[in-house]
Amino acid sequence: MIIELKHTSTETEKQELLKKLESLHTSFKWIAAKNLIVLPKLNDSAFLKNESCIERITETDTPYQLASVQFKKQTSFDVKGATIGNDAFQMMAGPCAIETESQIEETAAFLSSLGVKFIRGGAYKPRTSPYSFRGLGLDGLRIIRKAADKYDLRVVTEIMDISLLEEVYEYADILQVGSRNMHNFSLLDALGKVDKPILLKRGMHARVNEWLLAAEYILSGGNEKVILCERGIRSFDNATRNVMDVGVIPLLKELSHLPVIADPSHGTGQASRVEALSLAAVAAGANGLLIEVHPNPSKALSDSYQAVSFDNFKSISTKVETIKECLKTFSTGPESILKLQSF
Repeated sequence: MIIELKHTSTETEKQELLKKLESLHTSFKWIAAKNLIVLPKLNDSAFLKNESCIERITETDTPYQLASVQFKKQTSFDVKGATIGNDAFQMMAGPCAIETESQIEETAAFLSSLGVKFIRGGAYKPRTSPYSFRGLGLDGLRIIRKAADKYDLRVVTEIMDISLLEEVYEYADILQVGSRNMHNFSLLDALGKVDKPILLKRGMHARVNEWLLAAEYILSGGNEKVILCERGIRSFDNATRNVMDVGVIPLLKELSHLPVIADPSHGTGQASRVEALSLAAVAAGANGLLIEVHPNPSKALSDSYQAVSFDNFKSISTKVETIKECLKTFSTGPESILKLQSF
């Protein structure tokens, strides 16, 4: 149950309502910044009808409430002039790890030439082996910020630990929560209090309900700018790095109002398959793609096998635009089918 209070309600009215809820000995969350109260469904909620400070009450039948489509139909927001969500589509691309200034400068110039608005790159890298390249840290953040400002790009980078929040916040436009941190509830709580978008990757073993409840942690802190990112899940089959769950994209559209993007790089683990899964994700309704691209993939210090070259990325971008155009015109006549046949 979500109770929305009127913006004209007084502090006295709010406190009186909160005291009444406390007397019921039920747990609830008061989100002062959004004038919302989130609580379990009450056995007897008739008394709420007499509360003049209440604007609306939304009953949900899911454990995640603020992320539910029953509460809100669609979410979109602006990131320095670029829209995320609704009918907007955004490409986010760049290397897995920030390695050198020249690498990021070259990548930023290339992405800008294609009209891409977001550059991604890791400054702090969670690696399975402690002996692998783990990023340049603060120097990496400074490098990608400098290039992004030069080419009018927005920075997407991973926040690994709550102790790095202030540092990453200063340089990033979107803070990415990696698969390993999807269940880091202290970090999610902290990100609920910031005023920048959070890109929440699906945990490698996470069910959809668990993923949406992780988003709920951020939303319940007052931060409405959450992006869900499907990046593949682990299964019994190791033929691919992960199993890219394309079917979860339309499912999430049915369950939640949050924008959904796909990461076919981690989803496949192989550059040769990134294009096919990119197109599939777009056709399935994704609001964007997160793709690893590198000036020289074979020399990449992190995830070299799944990084695509500039030429490959240009090809993917062209075909993505074709799929998007076909989706727009598909209901208007047979010409869109002819486009697909010649694709």
